[in-house]
Amino acid sequence: MNYLDYINSNKERYLDELKQFLSIPSVSTDPKHKHDVRACAEFVEKKLTEAGLENVKVYETGGHPLVYGDWLYAGDDKPTVLIYGHYDVQPVDPLELWNAPPFSPTIKGDKIFARGASDDKGQVFIHVKSIESYLKTKGNLPINVKIIVEGEEEIGSDHLDSFIESNKSLLGCDFVLVSDTAMYQPGLPAICYGLRGLVYMEVNVTGPNRDLHSGAFGGAVDNPANALAHIISRLKDLNGEILIPGFYDDVKELTDDEREEFRKLPFNEEKFKDDLGVEDVFGEKGYTTLERKSARPTLDVNGIWGGFQGEGAKTVLPSKAGAKISMRLVPDQDPDKIQNLFTDYIKSIAPKSVKVEISGTHNAKPAITPIDSDEINAAKVALKRSFGVEPVFIREGGSIPVVNTFQELLNAPTILIGFGLNDENIHSPNEHFDLNNFYKGIESISFYFEELGKLNYSNK
Repeated sequence: MNYLDYINSNKERYLDELKQFLSIPSVSTDPKHKHDVRACAEFVEKKLTEAGLENVKVYETGGHPLVYGDWLYAGDDKPTVLIYGHYDVQPVDPLELWNAPPFSPTIKGDKIFARGASDDKGQVFIHVKSIESYLKTKGNLPINVKIIVEGEEEIGSDHLDSFIESNKSLLGCDFVLVSDTAMYQPGLPAICYGLRGLVYMEVNVTGPNRDLHSGAFGGAVDNPANALAHIISRLKDLNGEILIPGFYDDVKELTDDEREEFRKLPFNEEKFKDDLGVEDVFGEKGYTTLERKSARPTLDVNGIWGGFQGEGAKTVLPSKAGAKISMRLVPDQDPDKIQNLFTDYIKSIAPKSVKVEISGTHNAKPAITPIDSDEINAAKVALKRSFGVEPVFIREGGSIPVVNTFQELLNAPTILIGFGLNDENIHSPNEHFDLNNFYKGIESISFYFEELGKLNYSNK
């Protein structure tokens, strides 16, 4: 039996095992799920072992554990690929908006609904089953494979960098393969060659030492909510341009070739607006919607609070107000520099009548990978074999912080081939994964292993 026959004959078992995986509430941010997170790591350990990998082990970190396994018998003239993914998931709130319990996987048509279905358990399982299909039919892989599956991606991978730093030899590879992104659209696979970075800040404004009656004190004491609104209003202009001095200084502009590739992508702006229920798009002038959402820097208020929030009226002048603000960065912006520019600017525009505290929560560097390598070409061939169409090249608007870490600590470029879809509600109620793409993903990665096995690394 060849590996494709094996895949086709085991689809029902794959689905049953995926349901088991998705049933584990591995919410990394919630302490009450600590034991569930560990149970999920042990499930991954079991499945890697059953697939035929060696040296499979659950490694302890300062937080949640991670799982490693490898198969290293293809020879020095074949590439060594490090596969990365994560088994932890986002919280499920608001629970009442789910159509079925988030940890009771439900099949509707060709889709499986559960938290983590697309981000990232379903996509991690694609690689596990691709490896299994080779080892159970051929007894070997055409390449050397290492895999690491962590349990803290959804909370910033706090302990992953130190693990990589301490285990460079264990994790050494020629390149890293990640499936934690999306296809461009149904039926059209994508190779993601760029990710935006991230700076996440919190701004807290304090005025009087207690909430005050707005009639008795309004007009005499500055209102922290008003002051915060004043600060936020000066972060961007009406055209979407960020007003922080020096913010754009290091931005690596899109090349003409890149902008031409963006123009080739099938994109219907009217459908985009209809799907989001908005009357018009908005963003930085001089760039298309696709360019703005994946290849230009941004600044957005992610949360804002202060004052009375209940029903009815309460004439209060609040003592405190605050906001969470994120900035997505592009090559070659440096998160630490942007954080400092943001902090200095907020201090310069903050009213003296209130106290303003500014803190950063987490940063991530942007990443970009050359698209003319042998490994990328092999991916193009594999995806076309599976889907029957040429894949497109995209840049992703989100951030995967470890991608830059792999480049800096392991000197390993990262190739991102995702099989999710952008409308699968990751991080939202009713997250789901198209099972057609799940099975196509297993086939595609198996083809990719085969194509990579044709490369000769003896001169590298």
